[in-house]
Amino acid sequence: MTPINFKDTRSGFGEALLQLGTENPDVFALCADLTGSLKMDAFHKEFPERFIQTGIAEANMIGIAAGLALSEKIPFCGSFAAFVTGRVYDQIRMVVAYSNLNVKIIASHAGITVGEDGATHQIMEDIGLMKMLPNMTVINTCDFNQTKAATIAIAKHIGPVYLRFGRPIVPNFTPENQIFEIGKANVLKEGRDITFIATGHLVWHALETAEQLQEQGIDAEVINIHTIKPLDEEAVLQSIRKTKCVVTAEEHLRNGGLGDSIAQLLARKCPTPIEMVAVNDQFGETGTPAQLMIKYGLDTSTIVNASQNVLSRKII
Repeated sequence: MTPINFKDTRSGFGEALLQLGTENPDVFALCADLTGSLKMDAFHKEFPERFIQTGIAEANMIGIAAGLALSEKIPFCGSFAAFVTGRVYDQIRMVVAYSNLNVKIIASHAGITVGEDGATHQIMEDIGLMKMLPNMTVINTCDFNQTKAATIAIAKHIGPVYLRFGRPIVPNFTPENQIFEIGKANVLKEGRDITFIATGHLVWHALETAEQLQEQGIDAEVINIHTIKPLDEEAVLQSIRKTKCVVTAEEHLRNGGLGDSIAQLLARKCPTPIEMVAVNDQFGETGTPAQLMIKYGLDTSTIVNASQNVLSRKII
């Protein structure tokens, strides 16, 4: 399977933010000293009066964003995922989520693929932290086009949103002019034998795995869960009731991530054999993104192995 091109997801956010700034004078951008890394520099140049550089003061940034939201503005506040969640969780919990404020929390450089920046800059528990907050919508996009579409969509959504994406250049394979619907899963490939439910960078790996399995006569269904909360339970259950087994895949810890949400849903409504491709209860380390994805079992070969394991437990 060959993607149309390769792009970094954060640039999709940057392009969409500039577009939103042009279309809506209520859109503000805040950044904690990482303007270039989050591709917010074009917005800063074009709309300096609506850009706030808070410096390395993430808690203050969230507080300012809350004030803007109370003034009926639409603040997008961005930093690395490790800093915009772990360093400032109390402010997000009490000021944004508890008060149900219209703040958009933008988390770039998420997961293990921050790579050479090492464990201090990598976070793989952020989805769990954010999805457990009442009122919080949690989105994890898979490529440039989807990140751009999601950014535009969350500006129209009323309420707090956590938008997560990565640093590296990755395949850009979803439609260019897609309409992003919050809470609606995308079925990328229909199948009858096994369901792959993936999010973020692992969506492409799930598609690659499905192609490999097809050569073995195994017909895989691939679902892109870009919105982890609210979860599209109907799409998940419809697929799994057909295939009767599932593999989840994500660049996140096994505890608290997408797989955790799917397992809870199945336990309540449709007990089914499940395998989870995710990081197993450990911190990251320094290395290239490709090296780390292999070491921590987030590559196509790991999904193939998980598929074999779950198919062996499938109950017909």
